[in-house]
Amino acid sequence: MAISKELLEILACPLCKEEVLLTPDGTGLKCKKCHRVYPIRDDIPVLLIDEAKIEEP
Repeated sequence: MAISKELLEILACPLCKEEVLLTPDGTGLKCKKCHRVYPIRDDIPVLLIDEAKIEEP
């Protein structure tokens, strides 16, 4: 089961509070501002700053 659009609309980056978007491969949520990618494990977003990886813009 994928993450619903309704859930994506209310989720935000815990660090900068900006919108997060689903990555193209569907394995993470990427912040638009700080470029952190939060993993999705067993269809559950893990929005912990320590678990995120920073990607280049």
